[in-house]
Amino acid sequence: MEKKTLEIEVAGKKIIFETGELAKQAGGSTLVRMGGTVVLAVATVSKEPREDIDFLPLVVDYEEKLYAAGKIPGGFYKREGRPTESEILKSRLIDRPLRPLFPEFFYNDVQVIVTVLSQDKENPADILGLNGASLAVSLSNAPFEGPIGAVRVGKIGDRFIINPTFEEIENGEMDIVVAGTEENIIMVEAGAKEVPEDVIVDALEFAHEEIKKIARKIKEFASVYGKEKIEVTPLEIEESMLEEAKKELEPKIEEILLKAKDKKEREALLDELKEEFVGKFIPEGEEDKELEKKLKYIFKKVLKNYVRRRVFERKIRVDGRGPKDVRPLYIKVGFLPYAHGSGLFTRGQTQVLSVTTLGGVGEGQLIEGLEEEFTKRYMHYYNFPPFSVGEVKPLRAPSRREIGHGALAERALLPVIPPEDEFPYTIRVVSEVLESNGSTSMASVCGSTLSLMDAGVPIKRPVSGIAMGLIKEEDGFVVLTDIQGMEDALGDMDFKVAGTEKGVTALQMDMKIKGIDTDILRVALSQAREARMYILKEMLKVIDKPRDSVSPHAPRVIVMDITPEKIKDVIGPQGKFIKKIIEETGVKIDIEPTGTLYITAPDMESGNKAKKMVEELTKDVEVGRVYLGKVLSVRDFGLIVELTPSKDGLLHVSQMPASTAKNPKLWPKVGEEIVVKVQRVDELGRITLTQKGLFPEKERNTHNRRGKWRK
Repeated sequence: MEKKTLEIEVAGKKIIFETGELAKQAGGSTLVRMGGTVVLAVATVSKEPREDIDFLPLVVDYEEKLYAAGKIPGGFYKREGRPTESEILKSRLIDRPLRPLFPEFFYNDVQVIVTVLSQDKENPADILGLNGASLAVSLSNAPFEGPIGAVRVGKIGDRFIINPTFEEIENGEMDIVVAGTEENIIMVEAGAKEVPEDVIVDALEFAHEEIKKIARKIKEFASVYGKEKIEVTPLEIEESMLEEAKKELEPKIEEILLKAKDKKEREALLDELKEEFVGKFIPEGEEDKELEKKLKYIFKKVLKNYVRRRVFERKIRVDGRGPKDVRPLYIKVGFLPYAHGSGLFTRGQTQVLSVTTLGGVGEGQLIEGLEEEFTKRYMHYYNFPPFSVGEVKPLRAPSRREIGHGALAERALLPVIPPEDEFPYTIRVVSEVLESNGSTSMASVCGSTLSLMDAGVPIKRPVSGIAMGLIKEEDGFVVLTDIQGMEDALGDMDFKVAGTEKGVTALQMDMKIKGIDTDILRVALSQAREARMYILKEMLKVIDKPRDSVSPHAPRVIVMDITPEKIKDVIGPQGKFIKKIIEETGVKIDIEPTGTLYITAPDMESGNKAKKMVEELTKDVEVGRVYLGKVLSVRDFGLIVELTPSKDGLLHVSQMPASTAKNPKLWPKVGEEIVVKVQRVDELGRITLTQKGLFPEKERNTHNRRGKWRK
């Protein structure tokens, strides 16, 4: 196929899609350009479906090639290695809106690879990757029920900006990525600086107008140039068999839901019921994989429909709560005596322990990538061990899910973290999931707030978070507050909202259906706010403000301001002076080019000692002042004398007492102390010393072997 081009203008910027020139053996491919940013999006589908699975085997990989920004990888190995956290988060960002738009019973492997080939300094590549993936899948033989369009929304002042530049994102009040079809919104990923809920909804509506245009254009283009689609063979279920199963199973499901409020007990009883149902049709010892697959599907369908109908019609959830009820809370701070800060947050059968560690400003994480390098001074990590759901699994490196949940909770707290000049610490929070039954990421948000306040971090306002669910039917919908695992699995939406009393700081929405409109989103955000404020109130009963000071086990940070010209005086030749301070006091020292100096000490005593040493090093030498100096070296023309640890000057032979100047044998030796006066400091900082006028001329000056000039 010869090269075909699709051009879409979005908010005054042209997005250009090209296909038919690159990666022609893939199922579908497109090169996407906006400004100087270029990405290649490729989708490939396996020929045959996978056996014995009941989920879509979709894998999305987003790759940032450093050559795209004219960079060579650091370190010993000069090729890109394992995916970075940024690449993983963007892979998830693309996966989430694509996944709901594949049909049920489609089990072929689908791989989408998005590669950043060129990155300018204005246009982020992730939005191009989202739209490129949508077109690539639409052009392939995958039975994709899209396409989707995607935009980013920023806000500066009262103005929304579609696909803002890096600078506009940095200076704006929000950074929201929205993806959807012509009809509905499917995915939202947002960070915001305490933005009110109604403004968030306005931004989503604003975004959807541009999304409609992108989705429509991609659909038209793919209908002309796309491949013939794979036909999906649905599982054939006789209606009579389904009705018979409903009559038999629904009373038993109701009995289990009334009896078992505990997750593990409920799961065990439902598994037992499923095995009993399957065993009724397949006698023990016999094997019929096709029939077993069909029976398990029927059981799942009956369970799902019954649980949903129970909520929709009777407003009763699986654990007996109403739609707006939050599970019981248990909150504790100072849980770990030696940690700098800790918070235990329990909501029902979801429990998270968040632990804060404070360090010096130099302990931040250096982030390298296609954009400008920067250092993160607030970090949040999320761990989900297998015991949290009662499973036995080997411990591995953090999964994509763990990285995604950690980043979401980090984004939620970032707007309230004090700036470095107010709180000169690097802050690391780790959230350990101890029990899981729904929304551990939002429990991590609450746990992080508790832990930070316990650590004495002066956050601007406390943050709480909640996960919302949805049951949507043809004749209406019910929004669920504080969803648990079963409701997440059987419902239509996972909608996480975090924020302060003032507004939203983070938001993440994923759908299991083909999207929702902003009317539902408005209800969900309003209901989420009610729950957030309730949880926040309960948190503040335990700790109502940050501690007045950091933990006695936390390091102490002393901030000093020196003139940039004196940085070299603190460091010394080959780091001599700064190394000496560190060795003698046990502190860490970080110096910024502006002259701001941070001393991170294990205690105030060592910190003050280091501070005094820095002050000595940065003292100005005053012309006309008399110093007791130490001889560093003896030259033919005079003496080099140390005045302070970082300042030395020349005492020329002509400036010595006359009687001693004539006899070098009487000159002091290296290491001896002498009295000198600063005569002059030139424009290069060179210091000239003298001893003239220090002693009465009528008395003869002689040299004391202890190194002092005396009368």
